[in-house]
Amino acid sequence: MTHAPAESSALDYAANAPAGRPISRAAFWGGWVLSAVPSLFTGVGGIAMMFNTAMIRDGLTQQGFVDPPRAVWTVLVLEVLSVALYLFPRTAVLGAILLTGYLGGAIAIHLRVAEYPQMIVPFVLGVMVWLGLFLRDRRVRALLPLRSPAHAG
Repeated sequence: MTHAPAESSALDYAANAPAGRPISRAAFWGGWVLSAVPSLFTGVGGIAMMFNTAMIRDGLTQQGFVDPPRAVWTVLVLEVLSVALYLFPRTAVLGAILLTGYLGGAIAIHLRVAEYPQMIVPFVLGVMVWLGLFLRDRRVRALLPLRSPAHAG
């Protein structure tokens, strides 16, 4: 008994990304540099939150958080977990998705309290997360090709 082949999806294609065109060294290392910037930025923010200074508590209160100490630890755990997943190649896509959600939340909070210029930083960091991953990960390149693959025939 033979089975009909299952339909091919973009995820199947990404998992078996073609080995034809390897990622150049410049793209690979450029991707890691771009990935390091948002990782370090959120890491420094996490360290500042860990010390729970009066400035952090006051800022969270101004942004509408009812219990700043609890918010600090919740955000810190989510931040560290997301960055850790993003830096490991096997879980980098999941980490990028979580970081995108985290940064989107930061944008929403700034919008809520009309801090429009502060929205730029999380937006740029989110772009860097995905651009860095695109440059260093063949699976992401397969899912988001900048040009269509050459068709045989």
